[in-house]
Amino acid sequence: MALKESKKLEQANSYELVVTVDGETFEKALNTVYKKEVKKINIPGFRKGKAPRHIIEKMYGKEVFYDDAMQDCYPEALYNAAEEAGVKIVAVESIEVTEVENGFTFKANIVVEPDMEINNYLGFEVTKKSTEVTDELIDEEIEKVRDRNSRVVTVEDRPVANGDIAVIDFEGFVDGVAFDGGKAENYNLTIGSGNFIPGFEEQIIGHSTDEEFSINVKFPEEYQAEELAGKDAEFKIKLHEIKAKELPEVDDEFVKDVSEKETVAEYRDELKETIAARLEDEAEKDKDNQIAEKLIELLEGEIPQAMYDNQVNEMVRDFEMRIRSQGIDMNTYLQYMGIDLDGLKKMYADEAKKRVQLRLALETIAKKENIEVTDADLDEAYNKMAEAYKVDVETVKGAVPAETLTLDVKAEKALNMVKDSVVIK
Repeated sequence: MALKESKKLEQANSYELVVTVDGETFEKALNTVYKKEVKKINIPGFRKGKAPRHIIEKMYGKEVFYDDAMQDCYPEALYNAAEEAGVKIVAVESIEVTEVENGFTFKANIVVEPDMEINNYLGFEVTKKSTEVTDELIDEEIEKVRDRNSRVVTVEDRPVANGDIAVIDFEGFVDGVAFDGGKAENYNLTIGSGNFIPGFEEQIIGHSTDEEFSINVKFPEEYQAEELAGKDAEFKIKLHEIKAKELPEVDDEFVKDVSEKETVAEYRDELKETIAARLEDEAEKDKDNQIAEKLIELLEGEIPQAMYDNQVNEMVRDFEMRIRSQGIDMNTYLQYMGIDLDGLKKMYADEAKKRVQLRLALETIAKKENIEVTDADLDEAYNKMAEAYKVDVETVKGAVPAETLTLDVKAEKALNMVKDSVVIK
């Protein structure tokens, strides 16, 4: 197998390769296909699956196994030809066999990885978010814990306030006519939740238990039920009960119930450490995002759509594997979410674009900085993966080719170089 001709096309990142597959390689492929297909072929005078290849070719034509044999030859032939041409294939747009003579020759139009440029990628400024733990942050965390440990009680001495749970019957009317889905009894509505259309919950505030009243609202223009979108509506309401959360007092007994600590002071110190770790983690992630966005901004060059499409498909495959490991079928998931496969791909499109751009930025930096990956680097990376997935190193090596891991390690080294150089404002 050899590259016969390489030609850059007018369209960006597109090449035409003319590739020859030698007779010996093609003959091996033909024999492989014959051995697989002969089991399905009936030839008079021979037991099923026992007819010699030359007999089958005489009956059906010598080209009977050509298509499948050529399909088997394409991947390796294209890979070798692209390597010889000094390009990396992103997608194969078309393949055309141009000659079959002692092997065969084919012409392939391919999309290749682009040559990118990046400058000024070292020493730029990023902002690090504050990691100071204030008393207010500790108080907010304690309020969340109080809320999780609250109990709901009936309120009898006041009207509905924001945050209460109003137990109501309601029925909606448009132009004096009740509409489908606009009626419920003993519905528990949390005031301020925003679960109902704008203006509904606010008009419950101030009313008292056993009160009957009407409210007027307007459905949003983009409401999901088109027949109601933009319409004025009246809702008749009966308020059965007002409920509110009763929060526990913050004292030593409360602390003992919700933690391993004995006193409020000890608990606040523990929360301070927890919040500090969280803020530091959030600040680092935010800094990493700023670095990624800056590198993407600095990247120059035209990226083929096929690279984005490949990344989306990879993300969808990874997602399918994750949900399958949880016993969920992809079709079942899509039906539950009310989307199709194209809809799922659209959900991943923006993130896929960022991943491709960042990856190209880091690969370009690695090339410009002549970053090398040693055997020791690869061993360390394999060991980390084995530890993370709780498998032996040889299993990881069998699943992740050294060439792939080398690119990953190079990208990581490039990113670390950029991180070490940034100026924190």
